[in-house]
Amino acid sequence: MGIAIAIIAIVLLAVVGLLVTARRRSTTGSLSRETRKRDEAAGASAAPSASAGDVAAETAEGRERADEARQAIESGASSVPEPVAASTLAVYEPVDLDELGVTRRQFFNRSILAGTGLGLGAFGVSALAFLWPGASAGFGGKITIGSTADIQTAFDNKQPYYNATAKTYIVPYPKSALPAAKKVPAYTPPILAGMTEGYVALYQKCVHLGCRVPWCQSSQWFECPCHGSKYNRVGEKQAGPAPRGLDRFVFELSGGSLVVDTGNLVLGPPIGTDTTNQSPEGPLCV
Repeated sequence: MGIAIAIIAIVLLAVVGLLVTARRRSTTGSLSRETRKRDEAAGASAAPSASAGDVAAETAEGRERADEARQAIESGASSVPEPVAASTLAVYEPVDLDELGVTRRQFFNRSILAGTGLGLGAFGVSALAFLWPGASAGFGGKITIGSTADIQTAFDNKQPYYNATAKTYIVPYPKSALPAAKKVPAYTPPILAGMTEGYVALYQKCVHLGCRVPWCQSSQWFECPCHGSKYNRVGEKQAGPAPRGLDRFVFELSGGSLVVDTGNLVLGPPIGTDTTNQSPEGPLCV
């Protein structure tokens, strides 16, 4: 959920950045309001103030020119220029877009937007694929880990059957321990159904700090080398700092094969659970 929120936030920031960039481009070449106010103030301060003497001189000069023009008109030798006929107005012809083509700025702007959109789209698709791993055949979905015959061969050698893709140990569960297991609330009906079939699918990760727990052949226990947590053959906690037993997966038998649902994880039983009463069968590995 946190990853999805982070992806949405990144996409929103990218969209806001594109909008801000486009707005800045649209205002390129125009003067800001502060600049226009500063120019008007400078123009007003630079305008020369006329004195009373200058105004009187200009008025006298204007009267002389008016008298000369009036005398010329009365004498018939008018020097007033004849009005010029108004010229024909130019007709605006819009520019043909096909002839104009795409400017260099438009080309680069569109290329940047297209590249950004493609990048965000690819990132979003990959993020969605990462958030839903159950749709794939890998860890997080249902995995066929092997046939019951192969699993029994491992049991005959007093070893669990391990599948690296599912990160799971398959161990035998004795039918004689089922009455005790049914009294443990942590053993849900799907887990009890697997125990009835004679199997337990244990997640390989230690519930203490997440180390991979190896199998100790001599003690017939699972023993974590990181901090010494120990679990019996069916994953019930026996020693160490682990807060509970090993977590386990729900599984089903299909056509003689065991299919583990690695997307359906059930927490391990609490401390003190010991339905098999299995003691170490040899020297401890840790």
